[in-house]
Amino acid sequence: MKIAYKTVYLKKRYPLRISRGVRDGQSNLYVSVTDGAYTGLGETSPGESEGASTPEEAQSQLEGFLKNHKDLNSIHNTYNMALEAGVAPCALAALDIALWDLKAKKAQMPLYQLLGFSKPKHATSMTLGIMKPEEARERLPLILKDMGIKTLKVKLGSNDGIEADKAMYTEVLNYNKQYPIAIRVDANGGWSLKDAKHMMQWLSERNCEYVEQPLKEGQEADLIHLYKNRPLPIFVDESCRFATDIPKWATVVDGVNMKLMKCGGITGALHIISTAKAFGLQTMIGCMGESSISIAAGAAVSGALDHIDLDSHLNLNPDPCIGAPLVNEITMPLDVPGHGGQFK
Repeated sequence: MKIAYKTVYLKKRYPLRISRGVRDGQSNLYVSVTDGAYTGLGETSPGESEGASTPEEAQSQLEGFLKNHKDLNSIHNTYNMALEAGVAPCALAALDIALWDLKAKKAQMPLYQLLGFSKPKHATSMTLGIMKPEEARERLPLILKDMGIKTLKVKLGSNDGIEADKAMYTEVLNYNKQYPIAIRVDANGGWSLKDAKHMMQWLSERNCEYVEQPLKEGQEADLIHLYKNRPLPIFVDESCRFATDIPKWATVVDGVNMKLMKCGGITGALHIISTAKAFGLQTMIGCMGESSISIAAGAAVSGALDHIDLDSHLNLNPDPCIGAPLVNEITMPLDVPGHGGQFK
């Protein structure tokens, strides 16, 4: 098989601020795998926390692995061997997505059907980054009303403390009075245990559906204190990268958020879905600054999930790719062979 690489800078329409910093754009690595008749496409959104901080580092890791592993016919075997070889999950995701895309194209089936999933039925949430109340007042109509979105994920965990979180969230509630929306919160590990307990109670009284990653990665031992008598469901994100993490926290959380860049692609997502369901946990899928190619791959598995947060391609100016359209608020996979994502 022939492997090719391409790096593209993706500029965000609106900079995204979370508890760990702010980003207004990034360079992503695209990987194509060609067997002579068909070509599969995949995408890497690099991240230092995911093992490859740049597209160059991700490409170098993949090239090093593929020098010694040329048989890509077994996707699961390739996935396992790449992780054993130390390939970063975000780098592996591009190769894994491309291989699944290729497999579905050869089978002349949409990827979601090849995987045995139905089309998703849950609306995707749109993300509102950490910002001042006056900024939120201007931004909310632009990202929700003008796009017809009625589900919002609010990033909290401000470095300015929980009073700043409350002020911003209150602005969301003011918007909600005019245009009712479903509201979820992602703290990205920005709270202490004390603040998390306080904020979860406060949010439970103000239309919040659940809280994602209330505590910092590495502080999972404190989840037991947060889980007991919790007023809201707790989802973990950074604390759950692979299916093997799920048994560690299954008794102190209500659900897990998977991201293709964290778990290494479609194969890792399949492991997480089956393991989470075995433990009776809810599932959701998020994203990390990806274009429509990776989002299309995520949409292919989202029919099996409880919550969807596949919106990063909607915040690109422009998205260089297509294939993950918003249909009645749902990030919908296409009925074409493969995952449907491609360059414009």
